[in-house]
Amino acid sequence: MSATERNPQAPARPDPLPDPAPRPRGKATGTVNTTVVACCQLAPALGDPAANRELAADAVADAAARGADVVVLPELVSSGYAFESQAEARASAEAADGATVTRWARLAADYQIVIVGGFCEIAAGELFNSAALVDPGGLRCVYRKAHLWDSEGRWFSPGSAAPPVIATRHGAIAVLICYDLEFPEWVRLPALDGAQLLCAPVNWPAFPRPDGERPAEIVRVQAGAAVNRMFIAACDRTGEERGVAWVAGSVIVDADGWPLAGATIPAAPAGGPITITAACRLGDALDKAISPRNNVHADRRPELYRRVVEKTPAEHVRPGRSGGSCGYSGNSGQDDA
Repeated sequence: MSATERNPQAPARPDPLPDPAPRPRGKATGTVNTTVVACCQLAPALGDPAANRELAADAVADAAARGADVVVLPELVSSGYAFESQAEARASAEAADGATVTRWARLAADYQIVIVGGFCEIAAGELFNSAALVDPGGLRCVYRKAHLWDSEGRWFSPGSAAPPVIATRHGAIAVLICYDLEFPEWVRLPALDGAQLLCAPVNWPAFPRPDGERPAEIVRVQAGAAVNRMFIAACDRTGEERGVAWVAGSVIVDADGWPLAGATIPAAPAGGPITITAACRLGDALDKAISPRNNVHADRRPELYRRVVEKTPAEHVRPGRSGGSCGYSGNSGQDDA
């Protein structure tokens, strides 16, 4: 497992991800092509896009110096997350051709890498929780988060397009954002479209878990990777924002579902920035066989799954927990403007 802290003077943080278990299926040995993927776990400043551009640029430069080919940044790294009104979110919003994504595109060209990062987007007067993928050729796609978490629905409009799959020099790369990962149907789509690596900017709010258990968010990433035979790089954030603590659990998982690299899980929300890297054999994701007679795509029986895409009847929908899992729901008033 490879994890390099960008703040070596930060206090030691317990509870790291365990080393990957032995692979249940052997892979060919010898010379193989690998892609170095990095997740830069940062603490953006709420409402300060200019400062966050510099923060992200420094992290990207550091990751590139460590040999990264693909760099993933957190969700809403351009703006911070814990808005209290739509007006506050709007004040930090940028167009897809604005200063933040343009800066990322220049960095991608300078370092000859791919960058995926989350930003607060404004388009035709609407706000979106978005992520951009840029490479040396410029902006390749913008994905808008389809499944909005808790108060996000008060500030943002949901996206309606499937996760894009972009052909890059390193292979086929897909993008989605945070809560999208909790919908297996949504994660399956880019795998069916040929994605080898799924990049997911996330902001995972922390909440209590049983002693000795790793965060459920990481478990879900492992499951999503394994059942689709697709690499997943989930880049979380750190720091504390308006009383919200974060899991700070960035992880890079291979096509068998094993973590190749993971950020340590801080005992307190004061953990500093960290960059994790992993050498990924993305070609492994092209092989969907899991036994001599089984293939995770060919064995599907979609005719049996039709109810999965039917809308849940209202009487079966229960209200969520008060305040969501992070205990943050924006301001308590009714005025979202």
